[in-house]
Amino acid sequence: MISRIIFLAWIYLCSSVFTSFSQRMPVYKFQEDDTLLKRKYFDAALQKKALLLNSLNKEKSKNYKEAYEDMFEVVKDLLLSTRSVTEEKADNYIKAVASKIISSNPELKGLDTRIIFTRDFSPNAYSIGDGTIAFNAGLFIYLNNEAEMAFVLGHELAHYYLDHSKKRIDKLVYLINSDSLKKELKRLSKQEYRIGEELDKIIKSLAFDIKRHSREGEEEADRVGVRFLRNSGYHGNGFITSMQILDKIDDTAMFSSLNLQKILSFPDYPFRERWIKKESAIFSGLNPEEASGLSAKERDSLKTHPNCTRRISLLESSVMNISGKEFQVDEQLFNQLKRDLIPEIIEEVFRSGNISLNLYLCLEMLQEGKHMPLAAFSIARDLNLIYKHQKEHQLGLIIDTENRRFNESYNLLLRMIYKLRLSEIADLNTSFCTYYMDQMKNYDGFEKEFQKAKQNKLAHQ
Repeated sequence: MISRIIFLAWIYLCSSVFTSFSQRMPVYKFQEDDTLLKRKYFDAALQKKALLLNSLNKEKSKNYKEAYEDMFEVVKDLLLSTRSVTEEKADNYIKAVASKIISSNPELKGLDTRIIFTRDFSPNAYSIGDGTIAFNAGLFIYLNNEAEMAFVLGHELAHYYLDHSKKRIDKLVYLINSDSLKKELKRLSKQEYRIGEELDKIIKSLAFDIKRHSREGEEEADRVGVRFLRNSGYHGNGFITSMQILDKIDDTAMFSSLNLQKILSFPDYPFRERWIKKESAIFSGLNPEEASGLSAKERDSLKTHPNCTRRISLLESSVMNISGKEFQVDEQLFNQLKRDLIPEIIEEVFRSGNISLNLYLCLEMLQEGKHMPLAAFSIARDLNLIYKHQKEHQLGLIIDTENRRFNESYNLLLRMIYKLRLSEIADLNTSFCTYYMDQMKNYDGFEKEFQKAKQNKLAHQ
């Protein structure tokens, strides 16, 4: 009997040990969205669409219908995709901050809003015009406190409250149907030469007129947004510091500068300097701003958020008198979401098909030692995809090209990708996977990418 108990105990011990050794290391656990909530948000947007379309007068209704159809395609693409965040903690948090603003400003009560985080990389927030307000994680991760977040939300709520989307559509429809435009188009129809050049001038004139009204709308939304901020009990400095962040956001990096020579050099396959050597030195002696050939005003207009300095100066004196709190809802959750949303952003970049940007961000994560298993798996996956697309002569579909608007580290990576021979991609990925294999043992998905890399390497031997 005793020997039987010992035998059973030994079997149990062996099975436990076997289970622990064979257990898979799961792929990074991403946030789980509430798909029913997404559908609920979209159904509410469809109701708003029906109301808008039914309210149209017959005059110019075709132009308005086209504009609204375009608007709701944007809503659909956001709400029914992986871009929108409806994970419980994140969704409840942004709702709580928005509720603080709405409940403190009577004119906002009753507005049919759907306020959500998105996984978009772009550092932006926007009101679509139907009540859907998007706060990109690509902006949220750079904020310092809830007061800054509250101003951004207040600014977008002001856009919706002031009906700026409808006013922009009204302006566009007016310009399209204006006698002056019809006259110009009629003149062009009789012209034989330089039609494209003349048409380009007309389009630029229309765009400038709409953009001018958009700038006026931004400044109005700032004024009203600051009022919402003050009434909500947040500190007025939230306006100034958030605008300062927006002014520099195009030059802000999610992580520190990437050292390609260090992160992609391995004992059996050292980094090759020729991978990042620049072929032409035409612009090397010029300041990047001078080399662009653009004036300071034009460079500012190309920013994701132009005119920030002017917008700060218009309201700085008034907001300095607004006392309040930097946090009112949950400081700990604010900081946790800033950390948690970074992998969400990076994976959404992958889903969007921008493999070069995903590779860049994952290399930075690996260099920083953050989310290491996810970073290593993603890098192996990206390099295999780059191999596949280069082999099929379709690399341009998934890779950006060097651009002065990108930072130096990213441009170096892009240069390297385009210079790598097919065999070098396979060799580099095999060496990368070999180097990190001990840390990635049993990580689901990594071994599969490793096998792909080895097969690619074998194809060149």
